[in-house]
Amino acid sequence: MIVINLDVMMAKRKIGLTELAERIDLTQANLSILKNGKGKAIRFSTLNKLCRALECQPGDILEFNPNEEDNDNE
Repeated sequence: MIVINLDVMMAKRKIGLTELAERIDLTQANLSILKNGKGKAIRFSTLNKLCRALECQPGDILEFNPNEEDNDNE
């Protein structure tokens, strides 16, 4: 399962949800969905903006954890 570590990166960079949402031109609601790991997908353009704003790599935000259960019934 893919784990979203956006909250970790936001804490490391000391940036709040409102400020980050404004920086990357995304609604707070949609950013919150990503931050809480509830999103089903992420656009590369959004990932690019997040990496630029947080000065990080995609791997700092996204992590594959084979031990986590995927609750998606595909």
